[in-house]
Amino acid sequence: MSLATATESIKAKAATEDTFGSTIKFNFEEGCILLDGTGDVNKVSNEDSESACTVNVSLENFEKLLAGDLNPMMAFMSGKIKVDGDMSLAMKLPQFLG
Repeated sequence: MSLATATESIKAKAATEDTFGSTIKFNFEEGCILLDGTGDVNKVSNEDSESACTVNVSLENFEKLLAGDLNPMMAFMSGKIKVDGDMSLAMKLPQFLG
């Protein structure tokens, strides 16, 4: 999976979800995806800016999360994803990944 493919996957899912009043950034070696839920609609970009919650993950594990082959909670517990910042936002990840 490429960063562009991952970005498009998140855009498609975010378009169907309610806004959540904050920001989440997915950090990869190849770049990042910023999910901004502070406005009337969720916005997705590759902007590398501050966020309330940052999820550090490999693109390989991110692809597994999107495909449903890796449970977000198990990924967190096993260290396959690392979360910095607002943990309550991290708990909203399954709605954007599943």
